[in-house]
Amino acid sequence: MSFEYKDLFNLSGRTAIVTGGIGILGKKFCAGLAELGANVAVVDLDGEKSEAFAKELSECYKVKTIGIRCDVASPDEVRIMVKRVVDTFGEINILHNNAGGKSKDIEACLAPFEDYTLDTWRAMMSVNIDGMFLVAQSVGKQMIAQGKGGVIVQTSSIYGVIAPDKRIYEGSKYLGYQMNSPASYMASKAAVIGLTKYLAAYWADKGIRVNCLSPGGVESGQEDFFIQKYSARIPLGRMGKSDEIVGALIYLASDASSYVTGQNIIVDGGSNIW
Repeated sequence: MSFEYKDLFNLSGRTAIVTGGIGILGKKFCAGLAELGANVAVVDLDGEKSEAFAKELSECYKVKTIGIRCDVASPDEVRIMVKRVVDTFGEINILHNNAGGKSKDIEACLAPFEDYTLDTWRAMMSVNIDGMFLVAQSVGKQMIAQGKGGVIVQTSSIYGVIAPDKRIYEGSKYLGYQMNSPASYMASKAAVIGLTKYLAAYWADKGIRVNCLSPGGVESGQEDFFIQKYSARIPLGRMGKSDEIVGALIYLASDASSYVTGQNIIVDGGSNIW
């Protein structure tokens, strides 16, 4: 047979943008795309770290890379970022709309819902959904101009699908504050899923596939007490590892998912089934 299914995952010659590219998951996502042959634009708020990591990727996987500083909540910075990628690589084939975060004011971000401020709510939304909108809009426009279709994968969260169980967080601290997952986070991540479905339908006739990737809890140095309580809520009995999310991204970014659009792929050890 001349056709081999493994070729469906080959990303050689394609250019991918990963926002939030130097985060815990972002670095893994960039590495996965690069290993499969994609040229990668590492985009994050820290330009120096983005450039340094892009250089590491290039040396390791022998692909072309660039690191770009960009605040995804800024229309001007997003426009400049997309232009730099196109000027460098000629086109954009894959967007992993992955940037997300919490307010810089940790105390305000973790405040009880009854005391939550509108400014803190808006700070969460500005990155988690406004940034998604701006980057998808700018990259989608570029993909349409290229006339070759494209792939957009947007990172949501298990908490865009189900509500957090408050009992998991009881007794655990983050930087001295009682841990929780605020309503602003869930609302913003649920909005990402809605935006994904809208764009999948809106751009289907342009050959642009748009899907969502929703990770569950990933172990990243949390207290043992928290890890144990979280793991007890997971059918597989443990938190995820950052490497375990990458396979789903590769599937969604590649031709292996050529007939998949508008879907939310949940990688959570089964937590959403309980």
